[in-house]
Amino acid sequence: MPPMTWTVAPEPFDSPIAVALWRAYYTEVSDRWYLLHEGRPTDPGELDREVATHSGAELAPPGGRLLVARHKGEPAGSAGVRLLDATTAELTRVFLYERMRGRGGAALLVAAAEDAARVLGARHLVLDTRADLVEARALYARLGYTETGPHNDDKYAEHWFRKTLRSSDGLG
Repeated sequence: MPPMTWTVAPEPFDSPIAVALWRAYYTEVSDRWYLLHEGRPTDPGELDREVATHSGAELAPPGGRLLVARHKGEPAGSAGVRLLDATTAELTRVFLYERMRGRGGAALLVAAAEDAARVLGARHLVLDTRADLVEARALYARLGYTETGPHNDDKYAEHWFRKTLRSSDGLG
C-alpha cells in the first residue's frame, strides 16, 4: 500500500508549526490587501503586531480546534474552527503554502474542519472572506457553502458563507 500523501491533525495554536503557518497566512492576505489598495506590501512592524495580537487562542479546546495539514509529512497548511454559539462554528485561517496548492489539500482541510466542528456540536459552519480572495470563494462554493448575509462586522470581510453540516452518519 502506498504511503498517504496528506494527513490532517489537531495542532496547538501556539506550536512553532502553527505560528509559522499563521504568519505565512497573515503575510499573504495582508500583502494582497495592501498591494491592491495601497500599492505596497504590509509594513513589517504592523505585520508583527497583528500576528502577535491574533494568536489563535480562540482555536484552542474546548471551544475550538486548529488543524494542520501535512503533505508527505511536511507542514503544508492549516484551518481552524471555533464555536460561536451552541450550534454554529466559524471556519477560519484556511491556508495552504503556495507550493502546496493544487494537490487537493484545501478540500481535505475544510472537510477535516467540518468534522471538528461536528465534534464541537456545531450543526452550521460560517465563514467570511474578501472579494480579492477569489480562490477561496470558489473553493467554498465548490464545497457546498452558500453566500449569505453578514454574521460579523469584520472590517475586511466582504463575503459571508454558510453550510449546514450533515451528521457524520449522513442523516443530518
